[in-house]
Amino acid sequence: MGQVRRLAMISLHTSPLDQPGTGDAGGMNVYVIELAKRLAAQGIEIDIFTRATSSALEPVVSAVDGVAVHHVHAGPFEGLTKAELPGQLCVFAREVLRAEASRPVGYYDAVHSHYWLSGQVGALARDRWGVPLVHSMHTMAKVKNAALADGDTPEPSARIIGEEQVVEAADMLIANTDLEARQLVGLYDADPARVEVVHPGVDLGLFRPLDRAATRAELGLPADADVLLFAGRIQPLKGPDVLLRAVAVLLERSPGLRGRLVVPVVGGPSGSGLDRPESLAALAGELGLDDVVRFVPPVSQADLARWYAAATAVAVPSYNESFGLVAAEAQATGTPVVAAAVGGLTTVVRDRHSGLLVDGHDAEDWASALGRIVDDPGLRVRLEAGALEQARQFSWEATAARTLEVYERARLAMRESVG
Repeated sequence: MGQVRRLAMISLHTSPLDQPGTGDAGGMNVYVIELAKRLAAQGIEIDIFTRATSSALEPVVSAVDGVAVHHVHAGPFEGLTKAELPGQLCVFAREVLRAEASRPVGYYDAVHSHYWLSGQVGALARDRWGVPLVHSMHTMAKVKNAALADGDTPEPSARIIGEEQVVEAADMLIANTDLEARQLVGLYDADPARVEVVHPGVDLGLFRPLDRAATRAELGLPADADVLLFAGRIQPLKGPDVLLRAVAVLLERSPGLRGRLVVPVVGGPSGSGLDRPESLAALAGELGLDDVVRFVPPVSQADLARWYAAATAVAVPSYNESFGLVAAEAQATGTPVVAAAVGGLTTVVRDRHSGLLVDGHDAEDWASALGRIVDDPGLRVRLEAGALEQARQFSWEATAARTLEVYERARLAMRESVG
């Protein structure tokens, strides 16, 4: 366990208690709470600081034994976009420092910040408390801007500058994949000695194979349907429109599929998708897919596991993913994944073993990949077995163990720099 006994986690812009798949809540929320749970199981006390988004929230909520979520009042509770949050950094940081000041001296042994906004606060806490800062980027502006989806908004220069400052300030940086580690070094001039790769995990007890026929019956899906699922926040970055356009091509090629094809879209508008919350439904209508596509509001993790297990394949057509938690979770249920060959998805999905990777976002190419799984039962069976094998590489217990090693490295690095 090293010498980390008490940890301050900072997740400013989104709470680990929020429902993934809506607003700004997504894979990072899952990451923060699942990592915290596993660290708490090792005897570490964790305080997670996040911005309060409702006056009804309790100031402190116990997530599980050893994990307390602090709702920090900083700015208006509602109506504040992520782009406006930098204006609340000073207030948020003041309240975090005030919370620590009420504790005995030397209360926290380390700070772990998530996303660049949290990293700004973490850097201040590091210097004030004299403890190491470990930072996880989760996404990076320079990477996102290099692969924008049509209609998406570039990340502002203020974020890029903020990320560069956090990279410089952190004692250790955690990258989700080898690719992200190279991007930190190449794009942000991070010291390679201060970058460690720690894969996120999957709750293998929750995301597991289920009886497909029974699960489909529970979800109101036909037992013999070909189910092509999208799960995640509905925004250009995630590319749900790519799936719909591919399905339109697939039906044009094989009109007989229409009677048994179901395309559930599980999630809610987020990010730039909030500007046009009905655009995906409108696209489905324009493409003549109203009888095929089902829009499902964000669901709990347990229900999401059922949707994955019920699917023939899960599509992850993102333009960028630092890891791709949806792909990892889907594979853990034994469902093959068709994913864009970008970012962390090339690590999570093993091409032609646990799923299929598609170069680019062309509807014709995506239709061909999806069609291979739909039309070839033998391939589908092989990919299902490969998906389970691939998913076993990722567990939150392993993530927590590796993260603890990074905390200890950060403590050593800080002592050396001070010395």
